[in-house]
Amino acid sequence: MLDFDFEKLCSVSLSNLNVYACLVCGKYFQGTGKSSHAYFHSLHEDHHVFINLHTLKVYILPDGYEVTEASLTDIKDVLKPSFTREQVARLDKVNPYAYDLNNKRYLPGFVGLNNIKANDYLNVIVQALAHVEPIRNHFLLDDGDQGSELVRRFGMLIRKVWNPRAFKGQVSPHELLQEISNASTKRFRLSQQSDPIDLLSWFLNALHVGMGGKRKPGSSLIHQTFQGEVRIDEQAILVRETSDESGSDKKKKIFDTSREITTKRTPFMVLTLDVPPPPLFQDEADKNIIPQVPLTTLLSKYDGVTGQESGNVLRRYKITKLPRYLVFHIKRFTKNNWNLEKNPTIVNFPIKNVDMTEFVEGPDALHSTRYDLVANICHEGKPGPGNGIYKVHVHDRAKDQWFAIQDLFVEEIMAPMIFLSESYIQVGPDV
Repeated sequence: MLDFDFEKLCSVSLSNLNVYACLVCGKYFQGTGKSSHAYFHSLHEDHHVFINLHTLKVYILPDGYEVTEASLTDIKDVLKPSFTREQVARLDKVNPYAYDLNNKRYLPGFVGLNNIKANDYLNVIVQALAHVEPIRNHFLLDDGDQGSELVRRFGMLIRKVWNPRAFKGQVSPHELLQEISNASTKRFRLSQQSDPIDLLSWFLNALHVGMGGKRKPGSSLIHQTFQGEVRIDEQAILVRETSDESGSDKKKKIFDTSREITTKRTPFMVLTLDVPPPPLFQDEADKNIIPQVPLTTLLSKYDGVTGQESGNVLRRYKITKLPRYLVFHIKRFTKNNWNLEKNPTIVNFPIKNVDMTEFVEGPDALHSTRYDLVANICHEGKPGPGNGIYKVHVHDRAKDQWFAIQDLFVEEIMAPMIFLSESYIQVGPDV
């Protein structure tokens, strides 16, 4: 009967102040005084045990006295899970299976998240961030009273995902969804599917501000984990007539060193990789063949040599500082005048030791230039809200096992199966 995943509001007054849960029926009521909703509930329904959802103190109503009983600790562990430093330090070495109240086996950290209506795009982002070690460890050890409401609710959800003493082997992200909807002024909603990369960009910035981050680099845990820096060289393209039959396109893509080149350095938290367009015309033999491209081809955008044309400006990119965790956004969706199009090209990537050396300017003393994959978000189906689904592959380092998670469905998969997916967002730590 007890479900603490939903917003802590009184079921009568809808207030979020001084809310208690009835431990008999699970409903939420405000206050314990003689004119309070919880007091009337105890008289009308003959339910007498109530827990304060903030302080975790348990009271008997209508008498109004507090009880301390060891048998209530399992309820407190579900309402507000807590972890010791030793437990957190062991998570990537030993992560045993746990059992819920129905004696069903589940693996802490690899549990399903409810899809309330169309929030699969949020579920995959939460699952990916729950396996970013610095973020996870911070929120598992945090008491939950620091930062903005968004930060507190996200931290609570992370602790519930990793809770080895849960009543059921899944978690509802309802509370976090409500706060994201409020904080983004209804830009992200549970009733309408959005783009996970839009949510991730907004969410990381909102967490940065909510954790006291400033404009200065490294002023919050979010920036310390995800922020790198890229150098962008720009040059205006001059329209010129050439009689060269080999095509003037090649000339356009190379910087003219005799003219002015403007250079700026920009921080980033997500690296966008452009997928080459699939062939327009295919013969019968090639019709069922899905085009493939290696990750290194996409990364050549950041080699500091290859020019990218945008309007009448030519740009080239070079990474000047690598973050602790790299986030790749493989740009699959493009919008034309009529509808949204999806590029189905499969990206071939190594799961371990992605070498970024040739894309970084000078030696990066702070971080290694090699990265492992820890989370892979992919899209299945047609483009456009509601036409496809998002799922995520996450790695359990304790067992060296990959899991595919789509909302409530969690299954073990073999590592080679990940390569067959249409990857959209990838997250990995330096090694």
